[in-house]
Amino acid sequence: MAEVTEQQIVEALARVQDPDRKADIVSLGMVSGLVVKNGHVAFAIDVDAERGPHLEPLRKEAEKAVHDLPGVLSVSAVLTAERPQGGGHGHGHGGHGHGHGHGHQAETPLLPHVKAIIAVASGKGGVGKSTTATNLALALSRMGLQVGLFDADVFGPSMPRMLGITGEPVSPDGQTLLPMENHGIKCMSMGFLVPQDSPVIWRGPMVMGALEQLLRDVHWGELDVMVIDMPPGTGDTQLTITQRLPLTGAVIVSTPQDIALLDATKGLNMFRKVDVPVLGLIENMSYYICPKCGDEAHIFGHGGARAEAARLSADFLGEVPLDISIRQTSDSGEPIVVSKPDGAHAKIYMEIAARVWDKVQVLQGAGGRKGPKIVMG
Repeated sequence: MAEVTEQQIVEALARVQDPDRKADIVSLGMVSGLVVKNGHVAFAIDVDAERGPHLEPLRKEAEKAVHDLPGVLSVSAVLTAERPQGGGHGHGHGGHGHGHGHGHQAETPLLPHVKAIIAVASGKGGVGKSTTATNLALALSRMGLQVGLFDADVFGPSMPRMLGITGEPVSPDGQTLLPMENHGIKCMSMGFLVPQDSPVIWRGPMVMGALEQLLRDVHWGELDVMVIDMPPGTGDTQLTITQRLPLTGAVIVSTPQDIALLDATKGLNMFRKVDVPVLGLIENMSYYICPKCGDEAHIFGHGGARAEAARLSADFLGEVPLDISIRQTSDSGEPIVVSKPDGAHAKIYMEIAARVWDKVQVLQGAGGRKGPKIVMG
């Protein structure tokens, strides 16, 4: 299949009309930061901040127009808006492409030395999100990247156990904490700061303050990528993370059954509403292979996440089986990507990580550092 060209993409976008201005988005100079790499396409659509919340249909139409081109494997389009000079807060939901610049210019920037930030989320608990986030982070590390893993689930932190880390973080200067480390990645979690059997009983503002402090007061150093294990759902924590961090994109984890997919769709739509690109969906516990007879069973159904991704014009990143070894290695603090690096399951996570990182590189080319405007002559 021939590689799609920038000219073909521009011509496809020239058929997309701005509903208010009654002209196509290319001739209006609304398209910027176009990046094409190995069939993956990313671009931004510049809109007035106040119009951002109402132009999601336009974004979807532009994505579909490009996705229909031969040779296109994936498309990520985001709505962006230039903020007024002088550091005002007027940005609307469409005013911060890729989550950059959320109206907090007066506050200390969080994670200034992290090049890419990926949120791993799910609409509900129990779908294996934390296991996926951990193995994804370790797979990215095996690719040669400097990786951090942040556990944003204050009420149910799981990273200390999954990474096999005990003890408490130390502070060399009495002001900042050093992240904990194992298996070649840096990690921070509320689980390092409270006893394992002690519940965290906090109201929302206290949770938000704790998260921001952990992000700001931890000396992460220079990182290529940080993976954030989000709590399940679409509440205060998720909104705060998307508002305070320049998220590069989000990965949604779901199991195949309908109720999980319904909640996963809510999570996906939440990220889109705040203009965080969705890198794709992962179907966890996708199938089960009997260790005795080799038969494949679909305990929770099969293919639901792939079908939902297609329906929502999102990428499908891969299927992870239901297997006791994945659970056992995570519970023992030796996740399967590092404990059985040559096994079939580790290979699945490595393939997913490669797809995710490829998408991140494309998005970074079309993201906060905007490319030249595309204007038809």
